[in-house]
Amino acid sequence: MTTLPSTFTTAQARQMNLSPRDLATLVGDDAIVELTRGVYRRTDAPETAHLDLLAVHTRVPRAVVCGESALALHELIDDIPAAVHIAVPRGTRRPAIAYPPIVVAQYAVATFELNIAQYEAAPGEFVPVYDAARSVVDAMRHRHRIGQTMALSALGRYLRTSGPNGVGDLQHIARELNALSIIRPAVEAVLA
Repeated sequence: MTTLPSTFTTAQARQMNLSPRDLATLVGDDAIVELTRGVYRRTDAPETAHLDLLAVHTRVPRAVVCGESALALHELIDDIPAAVHIAVPRGTRRPAIAYPPIVVAQYAVATFELNIAQYEAAPGEFVPVYDAARSVVDAMRHRHRIGQTMALSALGRYLRTSGPNGVGDLQHIARELNALSIIRPAVEAVLA
């Protein structure tokens, strides 16, 4: 079992010659825990507060953490999201996961891969997440969905913590996403 990664799928276990019965035995012996259907984590793996992120990423590896989840990871909001917010390219199948709860956004294929960073959800385990600037621009673009207050709060915190290049980074990604007309007045209002 030590050859299995910390977080693994049923298919990966099968490749290591573990049958569904073996997995059930390991769950019963508290050697592994099932995070979501078909995704397991070894109990001897390093502890993490991001089990939901790992479960969703393992089920949907192409998805990128976005929205409220990305804002929370970048510490731009104090809220703890009730669901894992992910983005997939427009035109692809929307994933359906019963647990943990997810919120799925579909982003344009041309801009889907802009400003993706890697977040270490557990030691040695990374999930793709939009960087802080992209997350703030997306929050402002979708402020009707997440709430004007949360979007402006994230923008204000980003501007206070991003350093001298913060406004330039926001403007760059806003230009790429055709959202400059939304970002420019909001930044001016926050900085005034």
